[in-house]
Amino acid sequence: MIQVTVVKRNGEYIAFESKGHAGFSEAGRDIICSAVSALTINAVNSIDAFTEDMIHVKNEEGYLAWEFLSGNSHETRLLMDSLVLGLSQIQDNYDKQYLKITIKEV
Repeated sequence: MIQVTVVKRNGEYIAFESKGHAGFSEAGRDIICSAVSALTINAVNSIDAFTEDMIHVKNEEGYLAWEFLSGNSHETRLLMDSLVLGLSQIQDNYDKQYLKITIKEV
């Protein structure tokens, strides 16, 4: 299962973490892992390319996390909202057996 944790405070994104493998299919053919990877990597690259916001990224096999080192611009909030929407749609369409999203308000 892929476990995604999104940390927010007062409407601002603080951190994001995705860990694990979906187990929907064999490695290299797992459409859920592929979709989650595409969405999360695109979000990191888009925040870097299209905003001035600073993030610290950690990336290993089956693990991607970042924390915001500054506040969130409007663009970053929109990109993160889009990421959460896309991940939520995967979770809803394929069951929480493969992807579980937790949003923590701190």
